[in-house]
Amino acid sequence: MACAWIPSTPRSLPQPEHPPTFRVVAVGGGTGLAVLLRALKPSVDVEISDLVAIVTVSDDGGSSGRLRREFGVPAPGDIRNCLVALADDEDLVARLFQYRFVSGDGLAGHSFGNLFLTALTGITGDFSQAILTAESILSVKGRILPATLSDVRLRGRGASGRVYEGESAIGLSGEALAEIALEPARPPAFPEAIEALEAADVILLGPGSLYTSIVPNLLIPGILEALDRSNAEVVLVLNLMTQPGETDGLNAEGHIRALERLAGKKFVDAVLAHGSTLPNGILERYAEVGAEPIEVVKQQDWSGDLPRLVRADLAIEGELIRHDPAKLRRAVVELATTRGTAGIRR
Repeated sequence: MACAWIPSTPRSLPQPEHPPTFRVVAVGGGTGLAVLLRALKPSVDVEISDLVAIVTVSDDGGSSGRLRREFGVPAPGDIRNCLVALADDEDLVARLFQYRFVSGDGLAGHSFGNLFLTALTGITGDFSQAILTAESILSVKGRILPATLSDVRLRGRGASGRVYEGESAIGLSGEALAEIALEPARPPAFPEAIEALEAADVILLGPGSLYTSIVPNLLIPGILEALDRSNAEVVLVLNLMTQPGETDGLNAEGHIRALERLAGKKFVDAVLAHGSTLPNGILERYAEVGAEPIEVVKQQDWSGDLPRLVRADLAIEGELIRHDPAKLRRAVVELATTRGTAGIRR
């Protein structure tokens, strides 16, 4: 007599453990944002499930400024640097996109990458679509979004009362800045930038110029409101050195107070700062141009109303004082995995 086959109850097999992933949004501009993106790129699709750069478009100098005036496109220079940083074949793309024409009527001074983005804008009819197309062509790991598509310019007022028109003039002001504003005021934020901020687990501000790379993004009401609504931990990635003519004498607390004053509210939850000494020989060379390490007080002396302080060895050893990509990546990943342990202060 044949026996009916009775299926056995399947055993539940142990599932492989996957490390937690998180969504990161980096906000800024200039070379500092590109440095951060380059550091985080190896973690995309590993620890980082989504990496988004929100980039200021207020640059009015050099090639970017000329293209803004001649073609009415948002400043492409900082976008170009981010595309290079996140490109799959960075070495080749860097050589091509950073190539600057040294001669030619109308070409001299322009970088190929800026012209490429301007041409794509003309073809697609839209700057954001041009960025999307460039990301596809270059196999970019992550997303790059302009903070706004409006034609905005910076205006600064120094402590002396003098007014500085444009990002370039502000960077060369040589005095403490009492006020920074966008013209036109209250431009609309790029909708995808708002969505990215609201969905983020960690939002990184900087490193980069305080007044011309970080603050311009915060002067867009939609960006600041999205920061406020987001459940992400907002982290200021502190520069290693002060910037002559912009942040002379500002310590870590001074950077935070300046951000809060210009933004009109508290919104930073943590500060990631370099926590080791820097070589004296190199510091002497920087001192000659008026730059010095940003002072960070000891943890026990950190004021109670300030964001939580995270210190780590972040600098690379070499002829210049720069963030080490591997060290910066480790610090960001560790900070992200421990986010919320000290509570969100906003």
